[in-house]
Amino acid sequence: MKRNILAILVPALLVATTSHAAEIYNKDGNKLDLYGKVKALHYFSDNNKSDGDKSYVRFGFKGATQITDQLTGYGQWEYNIAANYAESQETKITKHV
Repeated sequence: MKRNILAILVPALLVATTSHAAEIYNKDGNKLDLYGKVKALHYFSDNNKSDGDKSYVRFGFKGATQITDQLTGYGQWEYNIAANYAESQETKITKHV
């Protein structure tokens, strides 16, 4: 069953990379955005380290707040998940900026 789903999903994902963003909150100088990206990659190589599925999903939040008239604070949190490994393998990367 899982292979049947992958047989349908993989060609569909190979067509294009998808990126989206949405503004969640914007009021009184405070702003919060949600963004995400799905990238389907498969490399064919003689080198075992670069050969194979390199697909991933990335999503995160970006925020800004107006502290004073001349000072603005920014923040960002991002999460990257490799889509080519089993659930039990550690493939998650969290970035704080």
